[in-house]
Amino acid sequence: MKAVLCSAFTGAQDLRICDVDVPEPASDEILIDVHAASVSFMDHLLVSGRYQMRPPLPFVPGTEVAGIVHSVGENVTRFKAGDRVACWNWTGGYAERMVAKDSKSVRLPVGVSFETAATVWHNYGAAYYALVERAQGRRGETVFITGAAGGVGLAAVDLAGHLGLRVIAGVGSDDKADFLRGYGVSDVINYRSEDLRDRIRSITSAEGVDIGFDTVGGTVEQMARLMRWGGRLLPIGFTSGVIPSVPMNLPLLKNYAIVGVFAGAWSDKFPDEAARMNDTLAQLLADEKIRPHIDRVLPLDRVAAAMQALADRTVQGRIVLKIR
Repeated sequence: MKAVLCSAFTGAQDLRICDVDVPEPASDEILIDVHAASVSFMDHLLVSGRYQMRPPLPFVPGTEVAGIVHSVGENVTRFKAGDRVACWNWTGGYAERMVAKDSKSVRLPVGVSFETAATVWHNYGAAYYALVERAQGRRGETVFITGAAGGVGLAAVDLAGHLGLRVIAGVGSDDKADFLRGYGVSDVINYRSEDLRDRIRSITSAEGVDIGFDTVGGTVEQMARLMRWGGRLLPIGFTSGVIPSVPMNLPLLKNYAIVGVFAGAWSDKFPDEAARMNDTLAQLLADEKIRPHIDRVLPLDRVAAAMQALADRTVQGRIVLKIR
């Protein structure tokens, strides 16, 4: 089968489309005919050797796909050949076929396209795990979301609105503000050109934010000084390349918590809980209560260009690779 192959941790420019063997599903896995795969910043970091884990070389990148079940492992009862599904795995998505755990797969609601489905469970799963499971966000609380126009950030904006949270969106360029207002966000801060402390204090009447949802890393030290009493500061990722440090007297003074969020590791450790979350997201998608955004759809051989666009911060939502 055709697949994108990463043979060295040297970045997207060295990815190649090759013929590789079709993977065999284990007893708890399904084999999917991949129709669409999304491109995430995590994929970009993985092929560049900058993620916190490194798959054995060579490997097929791609974490999230949608397609049709080709076959199932002997212990799989939730799916059968012919089912339309979305799923995720650490690797393997940029290929004509991919394997995934049945607990990391979900049947698609009627009418949801493969392209849309390929953008949901990684993004919205991370956002849901962060806001609902880890922060236990409550209606009326204020959340500040960095990287708010990106994949996970935009999912958090969309989901936070559904949960009744007040959203303050952080972006790195002014052109993303109007886009976010289309998601109902009235308060947008460009943290590259505006004083983050002054704007947060102004918007919250000097109270600070209840939840700090940070995908960037470079703003955490400022956010640590802008939390409300009893708040929750959530490190989600470090797309800026900066892993920050926080003076520990700050959470002490305001009794707020720093709560780590690694949704992928959680889903590995608690597959039943992750499967229930996936079903919840599928229902929200079916009811049109969440609105995934596709920036553009590209053929598989444009994978390097897709990852470069992510690195250049020119993507709103997700890029999708159309494979079938």
